[in-house]
Amino acid sequence: MALVNYSADNGVASLELNAPPVNSYNLDVLRALDAAIVRAREDDSVWVMVLRGAGDRFFCAGADVKFFDTAGARARYNFALYANETFNRLEWTPKLSIAALNGTALGGGMELAMACDLRLAKRGERVQLGLHESNLGLLPGTGGTQRLPRLIGKARALELMLTGKSIGPDEALNLGLVNQVFDAERFDDELHTYTQQFLPPARASKAVGAIKRAVQTGMNLSVADGIALERELLQQLFESEDANEGIKALLEKRKPNFKGQ
Repeated sequence: MALVNYSADNGVASLELNAPPVNSYNLDVLRALDAAIVRAREDDSVWVMVLRGAGDRFFCAGADVKFFDTAGARARYNFALYANETFNRLEWTPKLSIAALNGTALGGGMELAMACDLRLAKRGERVQLGLHESNLGLLPGTGGTQRLPRLIGKARALELMLTGKSIGPDEALNLGLVNQVFDAERFDDELHTYTQQFLPPARASKAVGAIKRAVQTGMNLSVADGIALERELLQQLFESEDANEGIKALLEKRKPNFKGQ
């Protein structure tokens, strides 16, 4: 059984965590996920990565607590380090990543979702989102303390992490933790429609990747350095076929036909 099911079609790579019953991750799952991210990253036919959980109840319940119960402190640290490296690779890959929260995402599962660029959630009373590590005497250790405040603000992020409470998809939408919430019976169809808008011929996928890179890198730079990076990425896009197509389409008053080139 594959721990991460991988498939690619029409510019979209699907990475599905397959670790029943709750799609939690141990070191083997992280290795499989890391390999899938690199595979999508190196595939020139892939422009968007969609991460989801197998089944319909859990996106990912986080790290396998059984590992923490038996491992020593050093092994626990190395595990967290590898998880951080994997999530960082996902975040820094110059292709759009979408977390399809088709079920509950808690702890490290929510941290994995936050390492994605966009988050779409399935509406349902059983779908819960949150960082509950404080309930275990821990802190969110795979990016949660850094990514959550950047998404929803410091005070709200602190409240969620300190209380360890879970919230539903609609509350997460109101906080800005997720981008869209779709009804359960329409979730897969809406996910497909949403994803297609970032692909050729509707969208210049190179521009999508460049915008992601400018934002992700620029947030760690001064404004002046970020603008300098933006300018260099813009120059690269000026040399692309899609930029020429977009300019011509505007002048000719027609829809552009982007090719991802």
